[in-house]
Amino acid sequence: MNNAPDPVFLRRIDGARNMARFYVLSLQPTLFGEMSLVRLWGRIGTRGRQKVHFFEDCRQAASEQSRLAGRKIKRGYMS
Repeated sequence: MNNAPDPVFLRRIDGARNMARFYVLSLQPTLFGEMSLVRLWGRIGTRGRQKVHFFEDCRQAASEQSRLAGRKIKRGYMS
């Protein structure tokens, strides 16, 4: 777990479109030795929504984390 990537915090703000969104990707271990990727997103200032994906190891979860972060960055999110 020591070599797990840091959480990714992204935001997308566009005043002309009244848009203020956040997106967080973090890796967390489970009680059963697996790794989970926790996705949290929503409007800034709200609690947002959450979805959890489970993976067999940290490498797979980190790969999915970077893939999802890349997709969001292409859509205009910034760190």
